[in-house]
Amino acid sequence: MHREDLMVACTNDLAGKTRGKAFPASQLEKRQHRGIGWTPTNVQITCFDSISDSPFGSLGDLVLIPDPATRVAIATEGDGVPPEQFVLGNIRYTDGRPWEFCTRSLLQAALDRLKRVTGLTLFGAFEHEFQFGGPVMAPGNSFSLAGFRMRRAFGEALIAAMRAAGISPDTFMKEHGADQYEVTIGPKAGIRFADEAVILREVVRSTALAHDETVTFTPIRDPAGVGNGVHIHMSFLDSDGKPATWDPAGKHELSPVAGQFVAGVLKYLDAITAITAPSVVSYLRLTPHRWSAAFNNLGFRDREASVRICPVSDLSDIAKAAQFNFEFRAADATASPYLQLAAIIHAGVQGIEEGLPVPEATQEDLSLLDPAALAERGYKRLPTTLEEALKRFEANDTVTGWFPQGFADVYVKHKLGEIDHLKGRELKDVCAAYEEVY
Repeated sequence: MHREDLMVACTNDLAGKTRGKAFPASQLEKRQHRGIGWTPTNVQITCFDSISDSPFGSLGDLVLIPDPATRVAIATEGDGVPPEQFVLGNIRYTDGRPWEFCTRSLLQAALDRLKRVTGLTLFGAFEHEFQFGGPVMAPGNSFSLAGFRMRRAFGEALIAAMRAAGISPDTFMKEHGADQYEVTIGPKAGIRFADEAVILREVVRSTALAHDETVTFTPIRDPAGVGNGVHIHMSFLDSDGKPATWDPAGKHELSPVAGQFVAGVLKYLDAITAITAPSVVSYLRLTPHRWSAAFNNLGFRDREASVRICPVSDLSDIAKAAQFNFEFRAADATASPYLQLAAIIHAGVQGIEEGLPVPEATQEDLSLLDPAALAERGYKRLPTTLEEALKRFEANDTVTGWFPQGFADVYVKHKLGEIDHLKGRELKDVCAAYEEVY
């Protein structure tokens, strides 16, 4: 039977889920102007498809306007799997104003603040870990050629699909966890930085479907196992497009503005963790000795720091200034990349505006210090539950003030609805629920 190509206009929502509506692909140009209908209460659909308490009820109408620069068209391999086309966009009121709960618009507002205050553009990339479903691979394959060989066909198909989607592949590898792999991409500037994280997750899922596989980006699949993180690598470009993060004379070789940005991120980290790591199981991962993050510390090449200064190579053909970056590690793929970056940018710019001093870089195990010693040195233990994280978020007027009026209330209600959906379940069942939806 003959088929007509459909394209899906998508938004990545408060649950970090990519949702949308399909339309005939031939109408893309028209849809860039008139959009496609959207419903305000959709923002309260949790990752489990339950609907949290909504201030909108059944009222209101919005439009989702596709951005043609994000158009993805990939031909997947496998019988019965048609080529996939989708496009990301912004949710607006019917008069064209940005909607206060559109995650992509929220990121654009944060990027605009960064530009206004510093003249700089954010530049970087998301690094993702994920796991395959099905029978568990035999042990002994962490980082191994044998482990890569097991998924070589998938990896090569994924790289090709990424290129077709306009993403620059960097690496694909067998990670440490059971059936865990990592994929990294080249850096991009501005809004494209987060667009590619959204696109990558969907390309991984599409490639898995074409190979009769299932994948999950859940932060913790097994309470006793290794978690899946999202590591967000960041640097800055000046108005001429030149690197602006490295200063050989700066503390930790950070430029003054980069150092203040990092200081802001660390000062407000405990209040934005509800956005960067927003699931119940995120807090099983954000514990000491899991190579994730547990305190609001800067680390010099320390993979247990919340913000890590990454290494550079003297052997590289890329200049040191262009290599130099820092990495945010208190994040996972249950969050919208747009919201993650928006919160991080606002925190960083707040640090610049407050003129915060560049923090010290730890090279020790902070979990060995008692609360008094931590407090004396300015460190905080990150929230240990989503409920605690939400309380710290809504109690911090500076942080909630970065977002449009009403956002914090709606976001907290969304997440409380997610928590309520899981009440009474055993921990292993909670992990299984997140594994299924992410």
